[in-house]
Amino acid sequence: MIKNIFLLLLIAFIACSPKVETEVDRWEARAAQVEIIRDDFGVPHIYGETDADAVFGLLYAQCEDDFRRVERNYVWATGRLAELEGEEAIFSDLRANLYMTEEEAKTAYETAPDWLKELCVAFADGINYYLHTHPEVEAQVITHYEPWMHLFFFEGSIGGDIEQIPLKGIREFYGKEISVPAMEAVAEWKSPEALEEPAGSNGIAVAGELTESGNAMLLINPHTSFYFRPEVHVVSNEGLNAYGAVTWGQLFVYQGFNEKTGWIHTSTRVDFIDEFVEEVFQKEDGSLVYQYGDEERPVEVKQATIKYKTAEGIKEKTFDFYRTHHGPITHEMDGKWVATKINWDPVQALIQSFTRTKLNNFAEFKDMMNIRTNSSNNTVFADAEGNIGYFHGNFIPKRNPEFDFSEPVDGSNPATDWQGLHTVDESIVILNPETGWIQNCNSTPYTAAGEYSPKRENYPIYMAPDQENFRGIHAVKVLKEAKNLTLDSFIELAHDPYLPAFEALIPELVAAYEKVGSKNKEAIQVLKAWDFRTSKESVAMSLAHFYGMNYARNVGSLNRFIDDPSISGEYSKPSDNQVVEAFDQTIEEMNADFGSWNTPWGEINRFQRLSGAIDLKFDDDKPYIPVGMASGTWGALAAYGARSTEDTKRLYGYRGNSFVAVVEFGKKVKAKSILAGGQSGDPNSPHFTDQAQRYADANWKDVAYYQEDVEARAEERYNPGKRK
Repeated sequence: MIKNIFLLLLIAFIACSPKVETEVDRWEARAAQVEIIRDDFGVPHIYGETDADAVFGLLYAQCEDDFRRVERNYVWATGRLAELEGEEAIFSDLRANLYMTEEEAKTAYETAPDWLKELCVAFADGINYYLHTHPEVEAQVITHYEPWMHLFFFEGSIGGDIEQIPLKGIREFYGKEISVPAMEAVAEWKSPEALEEPAGSNGIAVAGELTESGNAMLLINPHTSFYFRPEVHVVSNEGLNAYGAVTWGQLFVYQGFNEKTGWIHTSTRVDFIDEFVEEVFQKEDGSLVYQYGDEERPVEVKQATIKYKTAEGIKEKTFDFYRTHHGPITHEMDGKWVATKINWDPVQALIQSFTRTKLNNFAEFKDMMNIRTNSSNNTVFADAEGNIGYFHGNFIPKRNPEFDFSEPVDGSNPATDWQGLHTVDESIVILNPETGWIQNCNSTPYTAAGEYSPKRENYPIYMAPDQENFRGIHAVKVLKEAKNLTLDSFIELAHDPYLPAFEALIPELVAAYEKVGSKNKEAIQVLKAWDFRTSKESVAMSLAHFYGMNYARNVGSLNRFIDDPSISGEYSKPSDNQVVEAFDQTIEEMNADFGSWNTPWGEINRFQRLSGAIDLKFDDDKPYIPVGMASGTWGALAAYGARSTEDTKRLYGYRGNSFVAVVEFGKKVKAKSILAGGQSGDPNSPHFTDQAQRYADANWKDVAYYQEDVEARAEERYNPGKRK
């Protein structure tokens, strides 16, 4: 009897006890509040009750499309790349620790506002729930994601600030006692004719006086590695409704638009990194100090243990590393330690990045820009009120003008310290210029709005050392002629086939030929008759591309054709013989590689996507799509960086136009977009290459932004974890 009473009491106690929520319980509860609708191009439209719900769904959808790219970004950012790639990545991992250790990331996370913490929890939960619901997907390094991990990956641009720090110096300083391959020596093979495609972006905003509708319009045109960012749409009942490109694994739309505002970041050359030469001494007790004015300050000494993959399994190496108040010691110069100071405020950076996606007009956008953490980018802007704007840089340290910060400065002199940051009002800002247009193509801001551009003499040199380039020249040329733009004609403008570099380069070749002659008269005549416009059918484009490559490698810099006082160096004109010899060499190489120099550009310049691997492989004998676009080096706005590989002769696209969009802001926002290849990284998906032909043909798709449009084009709809 007593036993039965005890059992009944035990059952009653268990029944009344609060249920302990497990991680899986939390994930499933969140998933029930999220709906993912995939449209006819596989673009995920994520709907959540709260911002955190939407972020959870966003990360889950990203993992569905390409988990390996999400994974690799965090393996790299958190300093665990050597566990995946081996000892050659040790110093990449050490670099991550120099600026923030795991413990420091956790501490920083605890200082974040509650709303941001909630988003970071949702970020981690979204990835973890994907792994939970996809047991067939084996995580390579990180098996469980934590909210603080996003603080390592707060910069959404190409490489980010930290990759501005050369690994060579870190290796030489911290790796004196170990022998591992230098990262620079492990770089992918490059063909002898290849020049790296410029990384960056184009941003163009036009005011209503230049559009058919009278509404402002924006071109969002990042030039990144293909498949660097997917296309997403993320919506919540807390005011989030952002569409655009998200860097794999991040919780915010990096370049895109909402119903009222649009933004495109372009890489900047604003000086936001400085090197400080430190006077370091060892005291009798063995401690390290550095001189700062009249005082001796202790050098901060920390440890990082780096794990790395070998044939025998995982090994590890522990490093002591050092910091002053200027930043971590990154290398030596003339026997002295050098600290490198960069922007490192991950909490504020994430606040700025997410806040950016929910704003309504220029005034709000400018307030957000005063957070000042978007260090490596310029920003081109447009809104539904008709404003167009431009911000050159964002994180700009104030410096003592007595010192040349383009070179390392004396860290022992307090006068070299940064004196805070320039406010937005102190930096280069353009709002509604009389031209009716603004452009930046990783070029000087002093041509950004034609004759109404800012004046060079009004700003410190370090604020805008950016140089003019052929893309900037091209953008100014087409915008001066722009009128009555629609979304479709804006796309045509963005694909204008004119290549200004060759308008400078080819006449010089023709003139040299007419003086000294050449055995390749026929090919010269093809170029002489050319209008400097690229196309799939153009033989002249093929000739010009390879001649330009040879010229840049063996003859001289193309910078001598650009009129810009910020371009330094003496560029002497080559001799006629040098020019003709470079062209004759080009003909020989083309005949050897392609059977004949008389080969249309589209037979050489190709789009091919054979697998979802991060390391792209190509095959001359496999199917491809001919592409008429050209390199940004020559001034192509629609940049298509293509190269041969160790195993190919033809050129294959790898960088340039990736996610691209044009947006019109009115009573309702309208947009068109295109992706290189497709939304999915899975070769078995119908959305692996379903945009490839459209991409080559400049046939952009309509964006489904409003829910009724999404519903009309819905291909799939499901809660995370419930996809059929």
